[in-house]
Amino acid sequence: MKISIVVPVHNEADNILSLTEEIVKAMSQAQAYEIIYVDDGSYDDTATVLQHALQQVDALRVIRHERSCGQSTAIHTGVKAANYPYIATLDGDGQNDPADIPRLYEVFMRQNKNLNNLWMVAGWRNKRHDSAWRLFSSKVANTVRSRLLGDNTPDTGCGLKVFLRDKFLELPYFDHMHRFLPALILRAGGQVISEPVNHRPRMAGYSKYGTLDRLWVGITDLLGVIWLKQRAKLPVIKES
Repeated sequence: MKISIVVPVHNEADNILSLTEEIVKAMSQAQAYEIIYVDDGSYDDTATVLQHALQQVDALRVIRHERSCGQSTAIHTGVKAANYPYIATLDGDGQNDPADIPRLYEVFMRQNKNLNNLWMVAGWRNKRHDSAWRLFSSKVANTVRSRLLGDNTPDTGCGLKVFLRDKFLELPYFDHMHRFLPALILRAGGQVISEPVNHRPRMAGYSKYGTLDRLWVGITDLLGVIWLKQRAKLPVIKES
């Protein structure tokens, strides 16, 4: 396994060291890996904690946005900087379990023998540890998105995913694109499968994304992705 693990963070100083230790432990059997933290304009002690972690972990790299550009841009920055052909992403709040990364990679390798053009294995938080309101709002959003886009993905909001770096970089880039990756991959001719993953309560800090913010931005982006899908063409190519 040669894989780059991209972790976007914004004001997650209290979670970084423990999460990094978990990632290193989870990747102990990997042939080669790197951890890329993208500090998306944090104004707490995130930068200081990351510099401390750099001295302790050889596989760690840190990239910083001078100002916050959002989670999708942070992920895009990390993927562009990655050295390996496979990418794993996970949220920086510690709710995703790094131990799931090798398993998702194994699922990718196994299913890739049976499916044409498999581009991504998406984590599915089928047993979530969130507030009742957040669970309800996510369920509504996932239902609406799935019906309108037909992406057949039960949980696009899960930060834990394994995918191909080169295929990701072929996708149209826009703010908040990370919420629509399965639909964008299907539009481009790739395949996506979902796999249940562990989900944990947040132990420190607080969510940086409000429900109403996600709702209004999500409606605009959803209309944009529908527009992209309607104008997509997938040619059947033969070379003589």
